[in-house]
Amino acid sequence: MPLTYAAFPFLSTILLACVAGLLIILFLPAEREREIKWVSAVCSGITLAISIFLFIAYDQDLGGYQFVERIDWVPSMGITYFNGVDGFGLPMLLLTGIVFFTGVLTMWEMTLRVKEFFALMFLLVAGVFGMFMALDLFFIFVWYDVSLFPMYLLIAVWGSTRKEYAAMKLTLYLLAGSALILPGIIYLVINAGLNTFDLLALSEPGLFTPGQQRFAFLLFYIGFGILAGVWPFHTWSPVGHVAAPTAVSMIHAGVLMKIGAFGVLRLGMTLCPLGWQYWAPLMAFLATVGIVYGAFVGLSQTDVKYVIGYSSVSHMGIVGLGLATVSVDGLNGAVFQMFAHGLMTALFFSSLGYIYDKTHTKTIADLGGMLKTMPVATGYFIVAALTGIGVPCLASFWAELMVFISAFKVYPIYGTLAICALAVTALFILRVVQKVCYGPEQQRFAGLPDVSLGLGAPRIILVSVIVIFGLFPSLMFDMIQTATIPFLDRLP
Repeated sequence: MPLTYAAFPFLSTILLACVAGLLIILFLPAEREREIKWVSAVCSGITLAISIFLFIAYDQDLGGYQFVERIDWVPSMGITYFNGVDGFGLPMLLLTGIVFFTGVLTMWEMTLRVKEFFALMFLLVAGVFGMFMALDLFFIFVWYDVSLFPMYLLIAVWGSTRKEYAAMKLTLYLLAGSALILPGIIYLVINAGLNTFDLLALSEPGLFTPGQQRFAFLLFYIGFGILAGVWPFHTWSPVGHVAAPTAVSMIHAGVLMKIGAFGVLRLGMTLCPLGWQYWAPLMAFLATVGIVYGAFVGLSQTDVKYVIGYSSVSHMGIVGLGLATVSVDGLNGAVFQMFAHGLMTALFFSSLGYIYDKTHTKTIADLGGMLKTMPVATGYFIVAALTGIGVPCLASFWAELMVFISAFKVYPIYGTLAICALAVTALFILRVVQKVCYGPEQQRFAGLPDVSLGLGAPRIILVSVIVIFGLFPSLMFDMIQTATIPFLDRLP
């Protein structure tokens, strides 16, 4: 299918908005905190506005990669600045825009080293946006690494609860993943013999032998799977969730973990379809273990952030299970789950962040009766919890439904175990809601201010998007299916 080139470089404009925000913040004096926050809000708002426009403007009848931009960068090595989005990339682009903008608004009250914090946020998110739009393997790897390095400082400087340990563990694990991805890319580029890093050229059928595809796919699956929280490479994730400041937790769980799953989809499954089919049973096994493990470990946690962290491991297992089914419904559900889980965790951490800022505790036993103390902030937390357990009319319900239907058809035992684990997930999330939100009011928290309408804006946005896609799931399914059906039609 011929590429649809962009009349205007919308994708590059998203990246330029991040770079412009970063440069303006760097040139502003550190004491001008209010101006720094407004610059961050405006520039992140621009990325969100363009993401929404692209999602709406995408021609679903035409399908394929659209809004394509291509410039030769290092012709002698076959490296090009090559961007484009399809039905897989656009939901992730929209998710990043939403989480980035709401993350900036969530941190509106912060006072510690504001300049450095927002500068690092823009650098991190530039890498995330780049990863979701790049169609050149060299740039995919570069953007992937750009999105990882700021995390160390953001957690080590602004985090809490063993923040230095968490930052170092996260960085070492993700760099280990990067160390597997790069050899996989080089291996395929060399064996293709085309002198190009062009993803589309390298994805031509028959270019690689079955053995080459199996080997390369395993490198990509483990390398990207570390970031996606695939069991047993997940241990960095809950620790990172707990230690990170609120907006970083939102981006970490809401977007960064999706880079891992998206990398498996964009590189592993696209370039190595035979490897994907060969390793799919292993993917399904590890995903199911992650779903069950995350549910039962989450049941025993005493810190609310740890509960959300292990819930993320379990929910990302649903993404992996969907990808392992090698089916239209499974892929549709997996990509939708990536989007829905990103919104849910962003709302979880945003609402919990406000409660923590006022009470200075994340311990479940210390919180009680918060619905009486902070009814609005707690209400957002409850909506996130209901989304997490897959309540109908909320976005995650449709994603999980499609994955489980597909899993039952392909892996009946794994599908059954996943459903049972979902019941356990509902148990530990509702347990947290019961203990944190209800019960007798804690007198020491009496009189604490509830979230205002202005400060509640990011939570209102997240709730609205969750409800919109929960009530009208075809808005997302129709988009994803433009990529899913052609993608599976290419399989031998």
